[in-house]
Amino acid sequence: MTSITEIAPVVQQAESLAAQLEFTQSSLPEVGRLLHVLTSHITQGQIGEIGSGCGVGAAWIVSALRPDSTFITIESDRQLAKLVQQLFAHKSNVRALLGDWRDLLTYAPFDLLFADGGKAKLSEPQTLINALKPGGFILLDDLTPEEYWPPEWHGRTDPIREFWLKDPRIAATEIRVTAKNSVILATRIQ
Repeated sequence: MTSITEIAPVVQQAESLAAQLEFTQSSLPEVGRLLHVLTSHITQGQIGEIGSGCGVGAAWIVSALRPDSTFITIESDRQLAKLVQQLFAHKSNVRALLGDWRDLLTYAPFDLLFADGGKAKLSEPQTLINALKPGGFILLDDLTPEEYWPPEWHGRTDPIREFWLKDPRIAATEIRVTAKNSVILATRIQ
């Protein structure tokens, strides 16, 4: 396990891959550090990620993954899934899959689920909660704080925040990770 103050070689490899492919949707370093912290507390568990991309978020998770824990990431883009499989080929407790995000649910329940890509956090939030163990965490990223919303969003309700910050089966909070980016961290209580 790598210290959070240093960037693990696997994170650097994933970031390099993203740069080579000009992939601009990778997890922010601040989100990566949060994933690292959350993962480091799971000594024997199951961790999942929806949307591998180039593997940057996954690499942060893998950098803190304990030997008795399992990590499964899924990507719908064939080329990206293959590259992420190659990136983690040397890790016996890591599986990088090609498929729809719902395919990941066959590995549930999760101690930690990172809902990074796709529309799962909006289209099927109930399904995501059911994929968590009681006490399991989910991290949803790529949220824009309200003061940075474009003018056409003003006066609207954000359905992601409406659901995730108010559902009685979870305890959740929004965390600002940069000036213009936030995440929702929630734990299943029911």
